[in-house]
Amino acid sequence: MSPEPLPVATPTPEVIEIERALTRITYLSTRARQHDRLMALAGVPLDRAAVALLRQVADSEPLRPGELAQRLGVEASHVTRTVQQLQKAGYVTRVPDPDDGRAQRIRLTEDGRAAVGRIRDAGARGMQLALSEWSPEELRRLATLFHRMVDDFLSYAVDEEAEQPAGAVAREA
Repeated sequence: MSPEPLPVATPTPEVIEIERALTRITYLSTRARQHDRLMALAGVPLDRAAVALLRQVADSEPLRPGELAQRLGVEASHVTRTVQQLQKAGYVTRVPDPDDGRAQRIRLTEDGRAAVGRIRDAGARGMQLALSEWSPEELRRLATLFHRMVDDFLSYAVDEEAEQPAGAVAREA
């Protein structure tokens, strides 16, 4: 099933520039070489998919695998394989779901919490170096605007999901 077309809206020049900047920063932050360097600095030998899942669990744990798949926008089988990799490495564990004894949730272990901390610290140190010429006020404004943008993106994504016909989300998962 093809996705619904986006509503007709003419982007402003400012929005076009924001989209271009986000594309550039996404490219820079997702390059394999950049990831490998960050993992070496953090001392965490994980691929990009495992790091994304680990960060998601750290920010909202514990979650069911299906919830993780939905939040990451990937297939459930992908989450299952990645969780197995992280479990084998000692970064996550499965715990019973308190709402449904048959289901399980994914939770960070102490080693997982420490790994996420090292990854975030290494990333923040690199960012600090890159933004060293910015004033504290500029950094505060940027952080505030980034958080607002993410919140608006998330709100828009939730609105889009609510507009889909019944069963459409289940077919995509």
